[in-house]
Amino acid sequence: MLLCDVGNTFLHFYHDGKIWKEKPSILSKKKENVPIYYISVNERSERCLLASHTYCVNVGEYIEIKSEYKGLGVDRKAACNAIDEGVIIDAGSAITIDVMQEGIHLGGYIMPGLNAYKKMCAEISPTLDKNIETGVNLSALPHNTTDALSFGAIKSIILMIKHTSQTKKLYFTGGDGKFFARFFENAIYDNTLVFKGMQKALQKHI
Repeated sequence: MLLCDVGNTFLHFYHDGKIWKEKPSILSKKKENVPIYYISVNERSERCLLASHTYCVNVGEYIEIKSEYKGLGVDRKAACNAIDEGVIIDAGSAITIDVMQEGIHLGGYIMPGLNAYKKMCAEISPTLDKNIETGVNLSALPHNTTDALSFGAIKSIILMIKHTSQTKKLYFTGGDGKFFARFFENAIYDNTLVFKGMQKALQKHI
């Protein structure tokens, strides 16, 4: 079964344990007959997918979780659907943190991802147009602008997650998920989390 998570930047594919990504512009030039099951948070990229595959099924309508959250994105729903108990952190363009307890979604919040943080600071002033250094020392106060921005971005995210998680198990996914997972003892990095949630939903309906 070929699965696809249509994101804001890339389309992420999953098949037989393998994950790869493609840009919408490249995908639109292809034409495949393989059935594909997908979720989407980007209408333009979704149209490219539909144009490149003759048989597509939107799995979003099958994903159901108990939650009072209004407007929960389908990618977050899918990740939460894979976990009954714990905190799910999807660290991509944006960082989403969601809490699951006994199969119920208690709520969650959104923070800028590291690249978004960099762009945001650059818009404030050219002086702040610096790369985020993931190797910055988080145990000592910085003494230069690059380290100061990196320290502020990374440590603020870590502390928010620690405050939310308390003793709960943490499940990281997304492009920067592996990086952030290393700061927590009770963390699991699983880049297939969204796809597992999709598969779980499909098993109930197909």
